[in-house]
Amino acid sequence: MLADHEKHDGFVASLERLCPPPDDVRTVRWAATEQSLGTALPADYKQLVETYGGGVFAGTIRLLEPDCPDPMYDLITQTAERDEILADLWAVGEAKPAEIEEGDVRLVPWGYVEGAGRFLYWLVRPGAEPEEWQVVLNEGRGPLWEAHPVSCSRFLLDVVAGTTTSFYFTDIDDSVDPEDRYRFRPTSQFLR
Repeated sequence: MLADHEKHDGFVASLERLCPPPDDVRTVRWAATEQSLGTALPADYKQLVETYGGGVFAGTIRLLEPDCPDPMYDLITQTAERDEILADLWAVGEAKPAEIEEGDVRLVPWGYVEGAGRFLYWLVRPGAEPEEWQVVLNEGRGPLWEAHPVSCSRFLLDVVAGTTTSFYFTDIDDSVDPEDRYRFRPTSQFLR
């Protein structure tokens, strides 16, 4: 059986074959990022950011990155903003997903679908190692949530490869420009 990091390395390597990374990626200060968030981050996410940087996969999923010059695409800024937005929604009575009803569970965003409002989170349970975190998706403009017991790199790979079980991405070929289907567009292209 493969060690967890070897599996994640395989997901990122498979993603690279489908969706080539850019040549130039900014350096991330991981210790400062993790200190700001108050938690370590999954190794596969770090590998994704070190390979791709922040940007858009398959014309649909934006990967947030630490220290992005635009706060809309910055992991730390979006984590604080999403914490506030979700707290406000739950305070007015919107139902929490069942996965976070138990104990001191936290949601940390790692990606979203621009225009659709869907956010992709890690489900951070107390005592769970970052490599054990699963992906939780919120539809964005409503109360529906999906839980996927996979890493963020596996989730991205499944969407790009067209093998996802997510209701929100099963029709990706119908909703994404064919030229974008297997392309990664770095955030730097959007900030010019």
